[in-house]
Amino acid sequence: MRFAIHTLLISFTRLLTCALLILCAPIWSLSAAEQTKPLAADLVQDNQPIDLTNEKYHQLFAELRDEHQFSQKELDTLFQGITINRRVLELMDKQWEAKPYYQYWPLFITPAVIREGKEKLNEHRAILDRIEQSLGVDREVVIAIWAIESRFGRHKGAYEVFRTLNTLFDAYPRRSTFFRGQLVHFLILCRENNIDPLTITGSYAGAFGQTQFIPSSFREYAVSFDGDNRRDVFNSIEDILASIANYLRRFNWVLNDPLYVELGDTLKDKALISAQLKGRKGLLTWQEVSRGQNIPLPEPASGRKLTIVGLEREENLGGGFRYIAAYPNFQAITKWNNSNRYAMAVSELSEALQR
Repeated sequence: MRFAIHTLLISFTRLLTCALLILCAPIWSLSAAEQTKPLAADLVQDNQPIDLTNEKYHQLFAELRDEHQFSQKELDTLFQGITINRRVLELMDKQWEAKPYYQYWPLFITPAVIREGKEKLNEHRAILDRIEQSLGVDREVVIAIWAIESRFGRHKGAYEVFRTLNTLFDAYPRRSTFFRGQLVHFLILCRENNIDPLTITGSYAGAFGQTQFIPSSFREYAVSFDGDNRRDVFNSIEDILASIANYLRRFNWVLNDPLYVELGDTLKDKALISAQLKGRKGLLTWQEVSRGQNIPLPEPASGRKLTIVGLEREENLGGGFRYIAAYPNFQAITKWNNSNRYAMAVSELSEALQR
């Protein structure tokens, strides 16, 4: 009888976990209600002119003039003839992070990427030494993020960032407010760095450079590490790697602290089950996780709490979930990309680079 109850509890937990994963999918994925609505791309034509006379553009131009000192002549020149890129809208609702983890990680962790990552670790050893010493972020994680974001700088994106941000502000209602802010940040950073806004290309979500920063992240976290006081995430390897590290440092990264610990395919304690269902709000001390799962765990140097993450397993491996205790450094990676799958891919790639 006790065995039957235990089996029922496990099945119920997995069912609840599946439901939670659907409800707490990354910010880019569609909710069930939104899936019944027409997609943004279905409501516009490619190269459709953006109506600059509508109220939201009047307000945008007023802010750029009054708060950020852009002249009307500058704005007229920049925005003249701006059109919708329909492909951007199509791609926004097909995010990789919505894939189950067993389909997600092979997109980024391959023998070729691991091999090249190890080469980069050796090639840029001196820079990475300085980064660890001054910023306190582990080199393998920096290289892993560089690999995943832009394949070491080769894949920076071919979409015109200015047009992309205007498309998403004007024709992507779900996140119009967010991309309006990114458009303002983009124009300011271009002026601050003496860059022509019409020359920068990037991803379909408006990220650019080898770091794939969105504009607000560039302004907040990018650093100059090569001595010229210019933050260059396009061509300066020093700035690129240090900017990645600085982002993580700002979210309390601790050098040489664990990223995660495997917990197995079953959570053995109701406190762990509850924490996993609460997502990032389900915080537990390392002692609570250790006792609940009956396994030894390393103490996080920061003393901060852990979260419990479930990652989908392939059916031929038994299906269900693989559970981990996510340490504060793992949580810092989710500040870079709001996805536990992304953070796990970075973590496992960084481990592969150490072997």
